[in-house]
Amino acid sequence: MRLKALIFDVDGTLADTEEAHRRAFNEAFQQYGLDWNWSKPKYAELLRTTGGKERIGTYVQSLTLGADARGALLGLVPEIHATKTEIYTRLVSEGQVALRDGVARLLREAEAAGVRLAIASTTTFANIEALLVTNLGQSSLGMFGVIGAGDQVQHKKPAPDIYQWVLGELNLAARHCAAFEDSGNGLAAAKAAGLFTVVTPSYWTRDEDFAGADLVLPSLGSRERPLLHRAASLVGAPVLGLVEIDRLLKDHANMHIAHQN
Repeated sequence: MRLKALIFDVDGTLADTEEAHRRAFNEAFQQYGLDWNWSKPKYAELLRTTGGKERIGTYVQSLTLGADARGALLGLVPEIHATKTEIYTRLVSEGQVALRDGVARLLREAEAAGVRLAIASTTTFANIEALLVTNLGQSSLGMFGVIGAGDQVQHKKPAPDIYQWVLGELNLAARHCAAFEDSGNGLAAAKAAGLFTVVTPSYWTRDEDFAGADLVLPSLGSRERPLLHRAASLVGAPVLGLVEIDRLLKDHANMHIAHQN
């Protein structure tokens, strides 16, 4: 098998987490006496900035403020974000965020087949841990040989740094791996790292441009909710499994060789 590892983004890809993140941001703002309330359209716009601290900073910069007030708010960003993370992990641990269709199936299939698993995300390790443990059990972190999270690299997506770091930790070439994303920034990062990339857009990212993706699907598919029509024809099956990913990876490599020739 050509396929040796699957590398997953977290927010929007493993689970549609963004509504819980939005609620956590707004609750944190209330705790700090800030009259900010990010609506769904506003949050969708802010998601163009990757990283929670960076997102708050971008919002502060957009406000009409004096230099002193702006500086004071920017200085509070790490503290506000830490509070937001505590709120988010509480929401997740309460079972309010479920994995997307087909995710648990594909993770278990990979684990059983000896295909390595990794995470390449801009969210915090605490967020990742809460999501996995709540949905897959206490041992779920051990499924992933490499977890790239938070501030492990200087430049966040759309820069390829987190994927390059994960590939280095895996000690694998990009041609043996497949990446899973849900956003334009994530797609750009994965492709810049040379990865075959599957995109499953979420509510928050469905209007973004995914023309550069190798495969775009509504989900990974499950027995209860299989892929239908065009999605199933692209995959060649009602769900996306290791056999299908390996075949698509080989087809992609052969097309690349043909273009070079």
